[in-house]
Amino acid sequence: MSKLPSYTSGPSTQPLIGMTIGDKFDEIANKYPDNDALIVRHQGLRYTYAELQQRVNEAARAFLAIGVKRGDRVGMWSPNCAEWTITQFATAKVGAILVNVNPAYRLHELEYAMNQSEAKFLVTADTFKSSNYTQMLNELAPELKDAEEGELNSAKLPNLKGIINLAEEKHAGMWRWADFVEMAEKIDMSQLERIQSELQFDDPINIQYTSGTTGFPKGAALSHHNILNNGFFVAESMNFTEKDRLVIPVPLYHCFGMVMGNLGCITHGATMIYPDDAFEPKSVLEAVAEERATALYGVPTMFIAEMDHPDFDQYDVSSLRTGIMAGAICPEEVMKAVNSKLHMKEVQIAYGMTETSPVSTQTAADDPFEKQVTTVGRTQPHLETKIVDPASGNVVARGEVGELCTRGYSVMLKYWNNPEATAGAIDNGGWMHTGDLATMDEEGYIQIVGRIKDMVIRGGENVYPKEIEEFLYTHPSISDVQVTGVPDKKYGEELVAWVKLAPGADEVTEEELKAFCKGKITHFKIPRYFKFTDDFPMTVTGKIQKFKMREISIEELGLDND
Repeated sequence: MSKLPSYTSGPSTQPLIGMTIGDKFDEIANKYPDNDALIVRHQGLRYTYAELQQRVNEAARAFLAIGVKRGDRVGMWSPNCAEWTITQFATAKVGAILVNVNPAYRLHELEYAMNQSEAKFLVTADTFKSSNYTQMLNELAPELKDAEEGELNSAKLPNLKGIINLAEEKHAGMWRWADFVEMAEKIDMSQLERIQSELQFDDPINIQYTSGTTGFPKGAALSHHNILNNGFFVAESMNFTEKDRLVIPVPLYHCFGMVMGNLGCITHGATMIYPDDAFEPKSVLEAVAEERATALYGVPTMFIAEMDHPDFDQYDVSSLRTGIMAGAICPEEVMKAVNSKLHMKEVQIAYGMTETSPVSTQTAADDPFEKQVTTVGRTQPHLETKIVDPASGNVVARGEVGELCTRGYSVMLKYWNNPEATAGAIDNGGWMHTGDLATMDEEGYIQIVGRIKDMVIRGGENVYPKEIEEFLYTHPSISDVQVTGVPDKKYGEELVAWVKLAPGADEVTEEELKAFCKGKITHFKIPRYFKFTDDFPMTVTGKIQKFKMREISIEELGLDND
């Protein structure tokens, strides 16, 4: 084997953007004023760049009017909508730090995020699915019913002073969004321009909570420079121009939506299209067809759901050219289908994490098919990647498994109010330790082989679930599959495979799947248990929660007594 070390840096002739988000947004809005900027189909809203700029400036002035200052934290608790994006750019213009609150959060999680970030203001939806946000806020802060707008004094949420509710009806102690934006009249545009001109691109502008394997979520603090450049270079890789139209069905509260989606578009004058408040395959297909979209984002399970939709053939999706599949490696058969059925010949795989703004590696449009389905591409421009032995910290040789580390403009400033966690994630050399196990080949392509914590050790053998999943995907009846470990008295751990069958596929049994594996993969990699399912436990962003799969499997298989 070559002794070449597992280290690469991403070359670029394109310089980094040394601007704040607000300044870049204005530059693009002034350059492409008549381009479609934002189309929100479920709200029936369409804004050109000039119109969106007007809305953003109005909201920014309104934030100043209610007392928001540079560095103040402003929470955003809502599914995808126009107000989400307007708030994103308005807070950036006044230098407030946007705190992304997961739309699925309940009381305990909301209280934690608000208090840990010390958020002073909150923009909230009224209701979403089974969540009644207004009811939860009143339960957490009963003082609202007697409070004047902007003068909340809550025992449980001591930092929170004002709440802006997106509902049309008025709620006690909260501003309506419609009344909030009218307060812009109190602030002259020149005041906003002065404040915006004083901001620095290294200022923190966003806090995103990322679930830890243990304990409470950690708030990754990201700067203008972090996320503006990451959005720009992700879209550059897809050859975006002002003519591109991107359908964004992924959540805005996550980097995939607000950075790779929104910031990828606004750095190029492209169009942001939200098909619905949350993912729904039919609304995505309608948006692509009716808006003549050129690009589409999603995780593999979303693309599978779109192509499996019974009405798929009724939609003309031939306008699609590119897009990004992230969150999980793309199975070969899914990639082939996305290339042909969805016409996305230039679809790319992106890999990253919230703490790195998020993308660290990406495939290219002209990468060989094999690299697109087995790797997460190569190191992004202006970034560095190395793979190290988790025990020694030494860089491993190409082809060897180790922990993936990344360094560069994309690495977060810190975990908010959590110096201990920051020190545990970013080392003295400025490297972010991802916790992912990976290999790097001779050409610098990176393959993710699992999480350090997901690796299964069966009878002393290291087993990487992804390898087994990739093999099982080749079975004609399998639409999706996820593998995890469960405890075993004899071997320490055994494998369980959760299998989702393709629509209309022949039924298969556990015995048939074991026979399918025999002789094709090593005996210790053949799952001992199979569970047939219609869905997997997932986060709101569509990421599989393997720890929940493990918990459910242990209970169902009666292994908790082992």
